[in-house]
Amino acid sequence: MAFEVIPLEPDTVTRPAVIPAAEPYRITLAGKLFQAGHISIDEAAEIAGIAPTELEAIFMKRGMITRNKIMVCGGAGFIGSNFVHYILEKYPYDDVVVYDKLTYAGNLENLRNAERSHRYSFYQGDIADAEYLDEVIRKEHPDFIVNFAAETHVTRSLMFRADEFLRTNVIGTHTLLEAVRTNEHIKRLVHVSTDEVYGTLELGEDRKFFETDPFEPNVPYSAAKAGGDLLARAYRHSYGARVIVTHCTNNYGPFQHPEKLIPNALFRALRNKPITIHGNGQHVRDWIYVRDHCEALDLIMRKGKDGDVYNVAANVEKSTSEIARTVLRMLGKPEDLMTAVDDRPGNDLRYSLHINKIKDELGWEPRTSFEEGIARTIQWYQNNIGWVEAIRERDKEFSKYI
Repeated sequence: MAFEVIPLEPDTVTRPAVIPAAEPYRITLAGKLFQAGHISIDEAAEIAGIAPTELEAIFMKRGMITRNKIMVCGGAGFIGSNFVHYILEKYPYDDVVVYDKLTYAGNLENLRNAERSHRYSFYQGDIADAEYLDEVIRKEHPDFIVNFAAETHVTRSLMFRADEFLRTNVIGTHTLLEAVRTNEHIKRLVHVSTDEVYGTLELGEDRKFFETDPFEPNVPYSAAKAGGDLLARAYRHSYGARVIVTHCTNNYGPFQHPEKLIPNALFRALRNKPITIHGNGQHVRDWIYVRDHCEALDLIMRKGKDGDVYNVAANVEKSTSEIARTVLRMLGKPEDLMTAVDDRPGNDLRYSLHINKIKDELGWEPRTSFEEGIARTIQWYQNNIGWVEAIRERDKEFSKYI
């Protein structure tokens, strides 16, 4: 780059100055630094000598800024809301459209910070409602859809009829696949599923599930999820649908409903109530911090291969009793708060996933150690007691278990 060097007067020797010769060069320099991620748009505007909004327009015209609109189904739930926050924080030019039925697991309090952004919008709707879903898609014209919407809690699928699990996890997935098939502007649907579709592994077995392993679900919830996953496969092969399926292990972190093991153990322990452990607590799960899962999904959404399946895991296998002991230790509570209860029907012994594919093809691997993630999680819940109290008040049917 050519620069004009201005000679210094004797009384200004402590104030050297190097000034770009022409404004186009300033814009080019600012653009290179901005694209490399070294500076923000405001800093780039300072270098270019023009207003940030004007520079944004120039960068967009040159294709240096990509703006995507991402529709997040089930975005008011645990993982969905974390994904919404992640996208809004990482991509200052992406818009997020949340579409959520607001069942017991959907909570608008999870999205209060997101609501402050002009890049966020919300629609209350059921993914199985084809007419309303199409209306929202026509209005918002999303580039990507990420589907977290699901009935997920295994105990609920066993205690009550599985009708809603089938409606959301199978019929709802079918409705989304039809929307992708008939709306060519949608670049991709990422369908978020679970490791539970593969069935169970033996304790101590030196084996993990690959993406190509057959499905052997053991409870209505995982059977319904497997049905949705197979529909995605069929739509890819039948219609060339732009869809990717992911299977992930147990998530933990902020905004998780307190019926789940970690927040449930935390809040029962804080109230000196017994932590109920199914069976003898030997059931093993692989635990991933939710932010790491969000990073993986973002990468899959933008760079994954249509028709593929990706496992996402952290290789942190711990039994339910180990998790409960960790929570008690970090809270300074005695282990005798742990209480064994009858095992639930169909409770799989162990889940574990190979993640070689996502590591080799997309370069992803988890960043957060369990020690760091669990500490962050416990701190978040301790700082947000009111969030849990509101859920306890709203969901009285299950409040006695929290």
